[in-house]
Amino acid sequence: MAPSPRRLASGARRALIGFLACAALLAGSGGLTRADAADSPTVYPTADYSTAVGQDPADVYYPSATTQRLPVALLLQGANVDKSAYEGFARTVAAFGFVVVVPNHTRAVYGVPGLWASSDQGLAAVAWAAAENARTGSPLAGRVDAGTLVLLGHSFGGAAGLATVRGQCAPPFCFGPPTETVRPAQLKAAAFFGTNNAPPGGGTVPPVDNTGVALALVQGAADGVAPPAAARATYDVLTAAPKALVTVAGANHYGVTDLQNPPGALPDPSSQTLAQVDTIRTSARWSALFLRASLGDALAASYVRQWGDAVDDGVSVQQVY
Repeated sequence: MAPSPRRLASGARRALIGFLACAALLAGSGGLTRADAADSPTVYPTADYSTAVGQDPADVYYPSATTQRLPVALLLQGANVDKSAYEGFARTVAAFGFVVVVPNHTRAVYGVPGLWASSDQGLAAVAWAAAENARTGSPLAGRVDAGTLVLLGHSFGGAAGLATVRGQCAPPFCFGPPTETVRPAQLKAAAFFGTNNAPPGGGTVPPVDNTGVALALVQGAADGVAPPAAARATYDVLTAAPKALVTVAGANHYGVTDLQNPPGALPDPSSQTLAQVDTIRTSARWSALFLRASLGDALAASYVRQWGDAVDDGVSVQQVY
């Protein structure tokens, strides 16, 4: 954890955060135009389009004012949370320099059909990235770093992402052969919100071998579905650095979705104490910058590892790097 110097005034804090987001994309971009709105979490302009990743309909978000090659961030949805609920979060992460892909992955889990993320979706995302980079007419033709994949995830989707990191094909996150490898070679880092590896009903949290994959758990302090203690226990048993636990004050289980308790999802009985736009911005910023730091961005690394928690009084950060 970085030292905790005196908190900066809110104006200075906003200026530093804005500078960081801009600097993250200026290299090779020709500049960025700020397009902030009070009710939108996105600070810099993004574009979007619809596609298919494997058999899944998907939404794609990317920064519209840069020409640099962009790594792909696959967002694994929470149980029965439609992809449209992640627009604000996905746009905000994209604005930091990612192609964010949000599929609707429909399958049955123990005979119950629904939107259930699976641990093998990263394989389909890698294939999509290579094809999309070469596809004539794609808005991203020649702009996708098809050799780099990072994961985002929410709740059940984050747990599926942990299974991807482990390389396991095991129920309920994968129903293929148990020897099937589901971890793509292109996977470099992951950041999951409202996610843990605690067994249902309690018990010892099994270790997660994340060797080769930098991993952050971003956790709402007011989460009434996935308790903060379970996230901390999971963080403690991550076997490799870099790893981080970022706790967002005032956020509950749906701090990354565009609305509280999305239709079809398990409601959180715990209320947020911050506005939705603020929890989305904070969670997306820390997720994006952890991922960029893990990919070698020096400015993002300085924020995440040295001074970010000092200027952002909405979080507390524990980490090993």
